[in-house]
Amino acid sequence: MSIKMSKSLFLIFLLSCIAIVFFSCKKTVKTLELKQENSTVYPSDVIPFMDKWKILLGDGTHTDSLLNYEKKDFFYVVNENDTNWVVYKTPNSGITSRTSSNTRTELGEKKHWIPEVGGKLTGTLKVQHVSTSGDARVAASYSVVVGQIHSDEGNENEPIKIFYKKFPGHTKGSVFWNYEINTAGENSGRWDFSTAVWGHDISVVGDSPDTYPTEPEDGIALGEEFSYVINVYKGVMYVTFTSEGHETKTYTKNLLKSDFTKKEDIPEQIWTLYSTLGRDGVERDSAYAGEIQYFKQGAYNQTNGKDPEKNIVYYTGSETYGGDIAKQYANGCYAEVWFKEATVGPGEAPKH
Repeated sequence: MSIKMSKSLFLIFLLSCIAIVFFSCKKTVKTLELKQENSTVYPSDVIPFMDKWKILLGDGTHTDSLLNYEKKDFFYVVNENDTNWVVYKTPNSGITSRTSSNTRTELGEKKHWIPEVGGKLTGTLKVQHVSTSGDARVAASYSVVVGQIHSDEGNENEPIKIFYKKFPGHTKGSVFWNYEINTAGENSGRWDFSTAVWGHDISVVGDSPDTYPTEPEDGIALGEEFSYVINVYKGVMYVTFTSEGHETKTYTKNLLKSDFTKKEDIPEQIWTLYSTLGRDGVERDSAYAGEIQYFKQGAYNQTNGKDPEKNIVYYTGSETYGGDIAKQYANGCYAEVWFKEATVGPGEAPKH
């Protein structure tokens, strides 16, 4: 074989190798691109504490296995400006829990604890939507609970519920938190005392079904970020709220000793708000001492379709389209909350 022919064969061989490598790389790139397009980012990828929770969705779905779990239209991830957010979305009417009239797409902590042992929950979030239908006279209308402590025994009351509420037509809404008394004996006299963080507390309502109070000057808009910390340490609850451009607010509440053991201890807010319901109970002296508790986080929709004339505090008279979830979503009858960060763990000594 001549040297010239050997060079030709070598050149052909070299070009063949280059072609194989080129098309192989191109195929690999295409495969990676396809895989990337088809890959799903799960809530557990964004907030990695999901192994510590179970969830109930607004359509009644419940699961205690949240690693690599999502359900479109209820619990999933969106990316906005290169930031991943976990979405909790729930209609005004769906399938509720055993103890509530309201729907939720909400985490429930698997680990339970007593106040003396304590626990800590944090969240950074923004509320994207609250129901646009409801009765303005009803305290719970147009609101959603984004974090809470729930008792798992006794009366199953709630030491704290963190609310966001915005009236239709307003730009800014309110953030407030409620403390529910742990009633002594029978529970029908229970009530929640509401504390304003930014904006109004829950007792500020409209004069008629479709008239609204003054918009809060220091409120929080839909889509505006804020953070909370609920820290229970040695029976005392320390709560902190922060948001850029707003004053940081801190609160302390003893969960082992009640402030509401006598009728004269009942705040004026309660006499006004609950006057038609006759709820004038008192709390047991030891409040929530020794009672099993757990955290909840997500979107616990407070707007429902029940008749306001039967309960002017909690029955909001919202449109529910016969429970049709798609129609509720299409017509603004839902709550939607986005979280980008959250943690859960043991209570910590407060920093002074």
